[in-house]
Amino acid sequence: MANKINVKLIMELKAAGFSQNVIAKTHHISKRSISDVLNIAKEKQIFYDDIKDKSDSEVYHFFYLDKFAIETMFKLPDYSYIHNELKRIGVTLKHLYQEYKDSCSKEGTIPVGYTKFTEGYSDYVKHCNLSNHLDHKPGQSVEVDWSGKQMEFVNKETREVTKVHLFVACLPYSQYAYVEPTLDEKQDTWLRCHVHMYEFFSRVPVKTVCDNLKVGVVKHTKDKAYKRRRNCFN
Repeated sequence: MANKINVKLIMELKAAGFSQNVIAKTHHISKRSISDVLNIAKEKQIFYDDIKDKSDSEVYHFFYLDKFAIETMFKLPDYSYIHNELKRIGVTLKHLYQEYKDSCSKEGTIPVGYTKFTEGYSDYVKHCNLSNHLDHKPGQSVEVDWSGKQMEFVNKETREVTKVHLFVACLPYSQYAYVEPTLDEKQDTWLRCHVHMYEFFSRVPVKTVCDNLKVGVVKHTKDKAYKRRRNCFN
């Protein structure tokens, strides 16, 4: 389950004179969570003396009534498990959300929506000060995509301005990159850029990884890939 903010502890430490920075460092609570709790306390005029005799759950409920209602209605994901699973090759949040939904279906519980699922994971990472470290092997893969922002070049003689698209490729291990400007993002251009990229690197990696862009994906085999993954990790 996602870790709840320890509202009572934050209020107790603040009442004892500790700064937000000290609370964050000594108890591994994100500054964002601390600030949120103190802002609610200020807005509702809540002081530690008002809550010191209440349980942690009661205090949390008092501060986050809407969140409490959601958490008691829906089965929340186990974000600790999700964080560890994302370290596996080929595992994405979409795959894990589908597994979570399947689990809820079997248990007869209600899952949260995908947006809430991803927001919850983001909050979990920030709250626990976590990050995913991705290890890449030399020559294993190359990541390719069109650069998001178009560039321009000017003909010195005619002063004509032409917009160009940038094909970008990068080897994750070394960060060695290849960039090629093109006049369009058509499929023929996309394929030609790959040929030039392989010639530039003088090698072909084990796999070429592209984003879910239309020109680079002929067919989306989401369901089959998901089933293969489940068979692999079960």
